[in-house]
Amino acid sequence: MGNHKVEYPQKQNDTTVYEFTNEELAEIQKHVAKYPDKQSAVMPALWIAQEKWGWLPQGAIQLVADTLTLSFAHVYGVATFYTMYLKEFKAKYLLEICTCFTCGECGGDKLMNYTRKKYNLNHDDVSPDGLFWIREAECLGACDTAPVAQVHNRPLVHNLDESAVDSIIEGFKEGKLPAYTAVPLIDQSLIS
Repeated sequence: MGNHKVEYPQKQNDTTVYEFTNEELAEIQKHVAKYPDKQSAVMPALWIAQEKWGWLPQGAIQLVADTLTLSFAHVYGVATFYTMYLKEFKAKYLLEICTCFTCGECGGDKLMNYTRKKYNLNHDDVSPDGLFWIREAECLGACDTAPVAQVHNRPLVHNLDESAVDSIIEGFKEGKLPAYTAVPLIDQSLIS
């Protein structure tokens, strides 16, 4: 294999010392114990790292690799395959608005444009104060309550409209995420 170094896509001038606390290591070991192969614990370990640093810089990915005694290339491959893992820091909070077919037809695209204009987002869709950023989400699997958004990789907001977007962003300013809500089910027998 040689001494080929896997390069990170963003230039890293990072002097941070990346370490897990004993509690975080214990949590990772709980995940390792659940599976017959420690590779299966990569995703939860990456999630723990992202929760700690807000994104996954190269040092955090290397820490996960070292913790699980896996190659950087393997862990990096998992981190870059899934969009839920953030490989760059843009802002404190992320608002993902689904624009796939159903959500797009029900207003997802219009809500993206509304948010860009109302909050004067830059070319990277980041707010001027660096508090939040938006991006289009692939299908979030809630087409019956379209349009839908996912807030900072956590709760879904169903039946999204402009007032809901504004409420989410006001919550960001207060350091709050929307509460989890049950999927609002529709009695199909009432639909003609």
